[in-house]
Amino acid sequence: MLFLTPWRNFRVGIRWKATYQAPPMTKSKQSKAVKKRPPKKTPAPRAWQRMLSGRRLNLLDPSPLDIEIVDIAHGLARVARWNGQTVGRYSFSVAQHSLLVHDICLQFRPGLPAKWRMAALLHDAPEYVVGDLISPFKAAVGFDYKAFELKLLAAIHIRFGLPPELPQAISGLIKRADIASAYLEATQLAGFEEKEAKVIFGNPRGLKPIILTPRPTQEIQKTFLDTFGAAEARFKR
Repeated sequence: MLFLTPWRNFRVGIRWKATYQAPPMTKSKQSKAVKKRPPKKTPAPRAWQRMLSGRRLNLLDPSPLDIEIVDIAHGLARVARWNGQTVGRYSFSVAQHSLLVHDICLQFRPGLPAKWRMAALLHDAPEYVVGDLISPFKAAVGFDYKAFELKLLAAIHIRFGLPPELPQAISGLIKRADIASAYLEATQLAGFEEKEAKVIFGNPRGLKPIILTPRPTQEIQKTFLDTFGAAEARFKR
């Protein structure tokens, strides 16, 4: 848009000159002018873990297709119970604990069907990727952690032909065996006095004497795989 504006020349007096002024911008043009560039997208944090089998397990959305018993056995054999605070040359692993729970279940329920023996062996299977958090810390973390753990356990059950959620009678049996196992581990390996252990874990009844000796990683890993393989073969007949 052209405008005439006066300017003064001392010799010839006032003269007029043409100047250009841009028209005012409309609101739509103003909004376009101040429009910011879209922020760069931050990539989502990695939620999967690569296993030695080659599988990649998404921890937030676990697929049964990405779960292998060899990975579970490998992981559990290398995760220490009681945060490693146990006596002996070797750590008492979650794999050995799982075998102990399996054996105690058979003491409490002789002739336990193979699929429930598998469930007993797998009761702590999520710990092959998330580790073994001691009970006080699990309580501090709260419900979200437990829900995450149960979601992963359900995927593990499905992978091996078990129901995502176990029947109450079976989950109760495994829980009873788990508590009895904790009592034995506490008194024999973790330095608890029997009186203190009975207050925390109760006094296991109907249990034959079991002497615990932490075993080497490779040995317990093989025993876990063999025991699970035998139960799975029987289950598939």
